[in-house]
Formats: sequence, C-alpha cells, structure tokens
Amino acid sequence: MNHVTVIGAGLAGSECAWQLAQRGIQVTLCEMKPEKKTPAHTTEYFAELCCSNSLRSDQLENAVGLLKEELRRLDSLIIRCADATRVPAGGALAVDRHGFARMVTEEIRSHPNITVVEGEVTEIPEGEVVIASGPLTSDALAEKLLALFGEGNTLNFFDAAAPLVSFESVDMDSAYFASRYDKGTPDYINCPLSEEEYKAFWQELTTAQEAEVHGFEDKQVFEGCMPVEVMARRGEDTLRFGPLKPKGLPDPKTGRDPYAVVQLRKDNADGSIYNLVGFQTHLKWPEQKRVFTMIPALHDAQFLRYGVMHRNTYLDSPRLLDRYYRLKTQPRITFAGQMTGVEGYVESCASGFLVGVELARRLEGKVPIDFPQETAIGALGLYVSNPSVGVFQPMNINFGIIPPLDHRVKGKRNKNAELSQRSLAMIETLREEVMAR
Repeated sequence: MNHVTVIGAGLAGSECAWQLAQRGIQVTLCEMKPEKKTPAHTTEYFAELCCSNSLRSDQLENAVGLLKEELRRLDSLIIRCADATRVPAGGALAVDRHGFARMVTEEIRSHPNITVVEGEVTEIPEGEVVIASGPLTSDALAEKLLALFGEGNTLNFFDAAAPLVSFESVDMDSAYFASRYDKGTPDYINCPLSEEEYKAFWQELTTAQEAEVHGFEDKQVFEGCMPVEVMARRGEDTLRFGPLKPKGLPDPKTGRDPYAVVQLRKDNADGSIYNLVGFQTHLKWPEQKRVFTMIPALHDAQFLRYGVMHRNTYLDSPRLLDRYYRLKTQPRITFAGQMTGVEGYVESCASGFLVGVELARRLEGKVPIDFPQETAIGALGLYVSNPSVGVFQPMNINFGIIPPLDHRVKGKRNKNAELSQRSLAMIETLREEVMAR
C-alpha cells in the first residue's frame, strides 16, 4: 500500500495529508507540537494561525479570492474549515482563530488513513516525504536541509504579528463600526485620528524602541507583512496610504473621512477579541502599550497579546523545485507551504493541496493534472518553480502571474472578474478528474 510521510501539521501539511488520505494513501503526519513549539505558536492545534486571523479577500475581483474559490470547489479541507468558522469581516474571509484550528485538528485526527506522530523530526525520512515544516523549521531539521541543498540555497526574512486587544477595553465613544465604502456589513471598528493626533502618534512610532531580533534589518522585511514602525519610517504619510487609510470610512459624528483611521477586526467568533489591522510589529512590549494607546479609542486598551517578530525561512525554489514542488535532484522529497516561497495562509494551503493531489496521482501511476497557468493554483506553482525568476522573494498570489486575457476589458475590476471566470471555467473542466478517488 502506498505511504507518505508528511512533516508539519500547519496549513500546508494538514491540507496535503488530507488530500492524500482522501485518495487512499496511508499518511504518517509528523508534528512536533505540543512536545516542542516555535516562538510563534501558542496552542497544541494543527493549522494554527500565528499572525492575522484573516485569509484576506473573498471577492473574485481579487486574486486571493479566486484562489480560495478554486480550492473551495475542489474540496479543500482548510477552506471548508475556514468557511465553517468564519467571523464577520466585510468582504474578507476571517475566522475564529481557535475554532478554525480545532476543527482542522479534529478532522485530521479522525481520518482513518492518517496516523499522527508527535515529536520533533530531526532527520529526513526514507521513502516518499513531504516537508511542510514551515518558515520556523526547527534548527535540527533546517541543518539537514542545508546539507541536502548545499550552502546558498535557503533564504530568510523576518515576519511579524499584530497585537490583540479586548473589545470591552475599546472606547466606542471614540470609535465606530463601518466597512470601507459600506462594502459588506459594518464589521470593522474604526478608530479615527485627527491630523494633530496622527502626527504625534507617527512621531512616537518612528522613534519607539524595538525588541532585539538577531540579524534584523529593515531591508530584510517581507513587503507583504511589514512591521508598522518600519512602514512609518518610510515617510509621514506612508501609513495614511496604507493600513491607516481613511478614504471611504466617514466618521458618523462629522460625516467626513478623518485624517487617519486605525481599523480593528474580530479575532474570534464571540467578538471579545480584536486585532489591530496592519499593525504587525517588533517594538518592545512596553513601547507597544505606550505608543498604541496614543490612538484615542485605545487609550485604555487591554492588550491580550503584544505583537511579535520571528524569522521566516524559505527556499530558493526556482533553482530547487519543479512545478509539483518536488526536489529536482530527489523527486521522492516534496516541499509545501511557506518554506517554498508562497506567502500567505491561502497560498500555503494551495501548495499543500497541489502536492497532495499530484503526489497521490503519481503513486497510483496516473498522469499529473498539470493545473494550467490560467488557474491561480497552477500559476502559483509555476511561478515558484520558474528558473527564469532572478532574485526570488516570497510571493502572494496576484493576477500579474496569471496570463492576460486575449481581449481588452475596460476597468481593472472588470478585467480581474473575467480572469477569475476564465480560471473557474477551467477548474470545472478539471474538477471530476481532480476529485477522483
């Protein structure tokens, strides 16, 4: 009987193990929690969301919305659990962090074809193996990978998580519920700042004391998850055109857009915990409290978790991997998740999904699906494995890596919507073959 060892029960590893098991493959899923945890993990659950609780946009005019819909139609475990535990977040798919991870864990542990083995993996197992140990791969396994690849073939950058505050500590006399441009339901708490308040906040943010993170430099930060203080240092108005953008969020007290707005998003289904959107940070904890409580609505905020910074490691995938995320020099070894250079929760899930589907087919002697580049799933795998990519950096899914339409469409949203419809039509033609058990 065919057997695969999957290392790591994060988003990618859990999705991969599930897809393999659903196709009759016996899976040994190795997870070092709860015996050992990384600095970013706090629970014993699989698929733990370490940073935001948002899987980003759920709209088809957005590339990550398309990727989610492709996975949804192809029976992704992660997306099914996310849909089942979603919390209101306007046009985004956000989840109850613990409810989501708990559901994934229960699904994985109860599957008859999956055997969970707890404890740290320090050697690369024999046979077919999927390494989905994540960007915080333990030092022992990372050393084995370095020896496997040779020096110079792994890269790293620093990633950061945003603080969490209790809802009851937010001053709602100074804040209001709204979604930008009234799109969707008014699920975000908006904390307005006047010009004077913003400039005082910005000044303190740019000079606040940072926690020591070995090897950290601003240039090593991944653009898609940049600490708020690093962003602030790029200019006085950078935040006002980024996470503190006020456009489309008029203050009901004045009827006008404020000078700047800090948004809070639900972090659990009960609505008792909110996270500061876009406030990933590695400031010292006392500095976070001092500076962030300068925001009027957060003057008495109770911080349930402060922002943290951690190293993320990823591979020089275009030189190492093929379109199925297999190691070119040893195809029995496959990688999945953020360590391949896909950036984001949904992207990690997509890589695990593709690996699970294609590996199961190979083991059963079937031809690969070869998801076309016109699909988001296919485009991501082809980008990560494209040897013509020069300086490789982590990549979120985007329409720029999907081939353009063969005709002109007026308006970016209309064009993106057509790209999504083209992709989903292709997914439908592949669906029966992909779902075959």
